[in-house]
Amino acid sequence: MPPKTRWIPPALLCVIALHAQQPAAPLTITEAVNNALQNYPSIEVSQEQINAAAAGIRLARTAYLPRVDALAQANRATRNSVFGMLLPQSVIPSMSGPVIGSNNFGTAWGSAVGTLVSWEPFDFGLRRANVDIATAARTQSEATLKRTRYDVAVATADAYLTLAAAQETVRAAQAGVDRAQIISRTIHALVNSELRPGADASRADAELAAAQTQLIQSQQAVDVARATLAQFAGGDSAGITISAPGLRQLPPEQTVTTPDTAANPISLEQNAAVEQAKAQVRALERSYFPRFYLQASGYARGTGAETNGDILGGLNGLAPNVQNYALGFTVTFPVLDLASIQAREAAQQATVRAQTARYRQIAVDLRAEWNRAVAALQGARKVAANTPVQVTAARAAVEQATARYQSGLGNIDEVAEAERLLTQAEIDDALARLDVWRGLLGIATAAGDIQPFLNEASQ
Repeated sequence: MPPKTRWIPPALLCVIALHAQQPAAPLTITEAVNNALQNYPSIEVSQEQINAAAAGIRLARTAYLPRVDALAQANRATRNSVFGMLLPQSVIPSMSGPVIGSNNFGTAWGSAVGTLVSWEPFDFGLRRANVDIATAARTQSEATLKRTRYDVAVATADAYLTLAAAQETVRAAQAGVDRAQIISRTIHALVNSELRPGADASRADAELAAAQTQLIQSQQAVDVARATLAQFAGGDSAGITISAPGLRQLPPEQTVTTPDTAANPISLEQNAAVEQAKAQVRALERSYFPRFYLQASGYARGTGAETNGDILGGLNGLAPNVQNYALGFTVTFPVLDLASIQAREAAQQATVRAQTARYRQIAVDLRAEWNRAVAALQGARKVAANTPVQVTAARAAVEQATARYQSGLGNIDEVAEAERLLTQAEIDDALARLDVWRGLLGIATAAGDIQPFLNEASQ
């Protein structure tokens, strides 16, 4: 029996077909970066780390609250008791009451219920130091989020420029293929007219095939660059198109000022790590102090055993019937913990020094990155100023070589060499302008803020 088909109104089919044929809107570089900042998973990971750090602050602050422990218990047990000390342990149950000289397996009911309230009125700043540790952890998580967003934005902008460069290479390579096809048809016509040897036709075919290979390789680079951009911006790589008319023009000259490396997200993240390590040192410095506790307890017990050895019958002892309460002040002091605390403090001080040295190293690296970016931008501008001359000269060389060949004064080698030089010159000219933009991105990256670059590149 054939499967049943569902009827769809023709109007709806037209809407679906129109929607399916509608291409995706081209992405500007700003839109690509914004999509990456919204969708890339590593940003969500950093955000959840901030939430965990915020919960850690709330946990540290609960140390200021009093502690309340409640207990209720019922048991059926023997009541034999002996004199003697028992060292602190967690295996043998404790027993209260006088020694009655019995040693049998008779059992009686027992019960207990009680509450203990403990509160530490002062702690020489230990709890505050622990809260500071949790706060520093949150600050570091926030700095990590900013660093992650910064890294994702830079990587997305770089992938966008790479795709733009690959597309410009395809455009120049396609122009080279078009010229090679024209030359090939011209030479074949001359060979068919027996005005040129057949070897010239073979050479023209070889040059055309080489130009087509270069075009295929350029298209492959476009597909790879598009996949990389889709990794950050999201969506299907096959449907990603970019709109970057401004990147085909040289950006205006700008005054380059030395940035403050301390404002870079990388420096901010490392500085937060230094502060967190210092907070841990302060907590250790406040660990070797007495701990003072105000305590209050109320409890009641019940037993079905008498002091003379008799056992009360029935359910006697299941309900607590003897009550007590207590108020007290307890002081504890870890006398022999000084050596371990000093060792942990020395280790943490070493961590602080290491993190501080790493912060200084980051400042040095950022300054070097800035200097490299400035040098790259200056070189890229000089190249971009020279490539139009290269293109003009190469185009004139092609015209001259073609004219000489058609008039019989030149050979096919001159034409092929001139065509290759022109194609390479056009590729170099297109990439030179994009290299200037990439230099500006490098400067913005070293400065720690690429938003001005995005604003200018999106125009």
